[in-house]
Amino acid sequence: MDTYEWPLVDEFLDRENELARLEEWWASPERMPVNMYGRRRVGKSWLLRRFAHGKPAVVLASERLAPGTQLARFATLLERGIGVRPEIPDLASLFRVAFRLAARSKVLVVIDEFPWLLPGTEGETELALSSIQAVMEEERDSSRLKLVLCGSAIAQMQALMSERGPLHGRLTPLEIQPLRYAHARAFLDTLEPAARIERFAIAGGMPRYLSALARGDLRDVVCSRVLDRNGPLWNEGRAVLEQELKQPGVYFSILEQLATGEKEVNRIAANARIENTTVNRYLATLSDLRIVRRKLPAGARASSRTGHWELNDPFLRFWFRFVFGFQSELETGLRPEDLWKSVVKPALSEHVAPVFEELCRDWTRSNYGETAQRVGSWWGNARNDLRRTGERTSEEIDLVGTANGRITLIGECRWRSKAMDGNVLKEIEEYKLPALRQAGYTIDEHPHILLFSRGGHNRTLEQAAARNERLRLLTITDIA
Repeated sequence: MDTYEWPLVDEFLDRENELARLEEWWASPERMPVNMYGRRRVGKSWLLRRFAHGKPAVVLASERLAPGTQLARFATLLERGIGVRPEIPDLASLFRVAFRLAARSKVLVVIDEFPWLLPGTEGETELALSSIQAVMEEERDSSRLKLVLCGSAIAQMQALMSERGPLHGRLTPLEIQPLRYAHARAFLDTLEPAARIERFAIAGGMPRYLSALARGDLRDVVCSRVLDRNGPLWNEGRAVLEQELKQPGVYFSILEQLATGEKEVNRIAANARIENTTVNRYLATLSDLRIVRRKLPAGARASSRTGHWELNDPFLRFWFRFVFGFQSELETGLRPEDLWKSVVKPALSEHVAPVFEELCRDWTRSNYGETAQRVGSWWGNARNDLRRTGERTSEEIDLVGTANGRITLIGECRWRSKAMDGNVLKEIEEYKLPALRQAGYTIDEHPHILLFSRGGHNRTLEQAAARNERLRLLTITDIA
């Protein structure tokens, strides 16, 4: 088998942890294939090509073709690597050829977008997977094959490992997650801290989106690549859902609701005009696909009814808020620049704020791990006396850290150009900490207080921090 050479190897960024895991698997005597899956655009194909570079390997990239046509193309590709055209009449034969390629020496075979090779019906798929299982049992022990199956259809890739499936116990799972901000920074290194956070809040952790949106004036790149009907990300939200779901219409309605902020089930159901039980079922499916998540107040039990649902991906949240509902107008004459000026730009800070808050919580986990092993946000009732008078009904705290069941840390995060002032400390002492105590939480006598602010802090807070070593003032340069 020829050595695989990937011409774009020098353009590959990050994924050191995933590469290290794959290299460890390559060096080990492990014969079990890897089942790699992750959402569309997360960077699986580039990761696999980077991993294959310099190894005796072949990468077979599936397309949406008739099975016979696809297998014939694979035969042509394999012929280039081994010098002989193999006979591949069916899927089981493809696996047999792969195992026999490595009869004498170790060879890597990658089958990208594997679900596209499977038949259309459940029964036919079961038969195809059973035939693959039979080949694995016959050929595995006499082969040094390193096989990777890869796919973007998360539900189908996970189904390969289900207890009732033919391949159960025969695959090693490897889920590829979107990049966290610390790793996404590699795509944004030419930008100032505030601009880096802003771009990440739009692109999220998908390498494809980061590459498309990282360079140039923000208005220009968003207008040309997202809001323009000929742009590469114009229809991305639809493509993500239609790849996984046969009837995505109701899901679109739910995600459009979540795009403007986290919500309770009853609010989603009322606004989308769907029954609560039905919404719960759809949300569970979206959660399995890593598109939404249920968020609980810090310290709440998993069974708590106080949870909110939120759209988990910044780009999809941006797309469903600013693109989905305006596509018809944009297709019939509305200029992307006008939509940016009238709708996107005025609401952009509101869109960025929850991402900034999450980055602040990530920073706290990394830097205050000994003080607070669990970090989240909290919301609940205001002090009872204030609720009775109607002065305040509820409280929200951006950052709450706990250790051994006690609150050891509290904080606020502000994505505003104006400097944070001393009122934030007053609110914490007079309203937020009492609300936590009222809700039954145990709080350290002197908890750490972290105040994150895009616009810095005024003189009052600086003087307070100088007197109190447990009060820390942080700006975007500290986390970005």
